[in-house]
Amino acid sequence: MKSIIQANNLKKTYGEEPSVTIALSNVTLTINKGEFSSIVGPSGCGKSTLMHLLGLLDKPDSGEILIDGHKVENLNQNELAQIRNQKIGFVFQSYNLLERTSSLNNVLLPLQYNSLIPASKRKEIARKELIDVGLTDRMGNYPSQLSGGEQQRVAIARALVCNPTVILADEPTGNLDSKSGKAIISLLKSLNKKGKTIVIVTHDLSIARQTKRIILMKDGQIISDKKKK
Repeated sequence: MKSIIQANNLKKTYGEEPSVTIALSNVTLTINKGEFSSIVGPSGCGKSTLMHLLGLLDKPDSGEILIDGHKVENLNQNELAQIRNQKIGFVFQSYNLLERTSSLNNVLLPLQYNSLIPASKRKEIARKELIDVGLTDRMGNYPSQLSGGEQQRVAIARALVCNPTVILADEPTGNLDSKSGKAIISLLKSLNKKGKTIVIVTHDLSIARQTKRIILMKDGQIISDKKKK
């Protein structure tokens, strides 16, 4: 099975002596193509730190990360940004939408930085992603005119628009009521069935149990990694 993300012996600390906080300690993890995984654990266990490292939003103190087989530690900021744009789709708890921008233009934003996709096709692609997440009639709406669940669907469409290798979702249902949360998890499941590799960070075991692999963290380490048969 093809490895999408390979993390080897990741270490990450915050602060300086004598008050150093160890966020990650010797974490090794492989995410394979087509997997639907969750990283779960209590607040402060290191799961969001791990997500930020895997998504190249931060760098480890030591250890190595490979994205789609490519080592990333020696890349400059522009090269890292290019990999993030083309290989990784992000979904955040707080949606991270531009408030004064329509749904369509929010989804278009990553395409403006993607040199692989012709400008003439970008709007068509963005529209298709919004249709696919069920927002055909919300393309012109601003975030303030959308429910939390609809805003998260816009965020998922934005994550998908560059056809990334993997989607990283950090507490994607954290700001939603239970009904909207279930709808978002159902959407992520359907995307996985279509072949998307998805990793969810969550503190909610009921959400984690809906994924095919549960990676349990505690005190900056992976203490359990179980796949459903």
